[in-house]
Amino acid sequence: VQLQASGGGLVQAGGSLRLSCAASGGILSRNNMGWFRQAPGKEREFVAALRWPGSTTYIADSVKGRFTASRDNAKNTASLQMNSLKPEDTAVYYCAARGPSFAVNYWTPSAYGSWGQGTQVTVSS
Repeated sequence: VQLQASGGGLVQAGGSLRLSCAASGGILSRNNMGWFRQAPGKEREFVAALRWPGSTTYIADSVKGRFTASRDNAKNTASLQMNSLKPEDTAVYYCAARGPSFAVNYWTPSAYGSWGQGTQVTVSS
């Protein structure tokens, strides 16, 4: 499956953005999905994961209560709703997929085989 993330941009602290991940060449609803971010000079960091089958989501402690991950099966997309954004949320955000087999190490980039190109999110103070 090929992925493309979009929806990033520049927002003031406290604002919101909604990222989307569109899939082609596969059915996103049958994939375990992940959202990661990478700030300059830092390692890629886990943000959220959506398990398949079912609707279980996993959210990183650093964004819990502010970010929500979901998928729209009819549109073959996944979304990351980001509220109450902080300057430390500034990063390139990536969506990733690994197929129907759930990985117990879902929080690690190596668990995913397909990646989108990333979308920049910049939060100003």
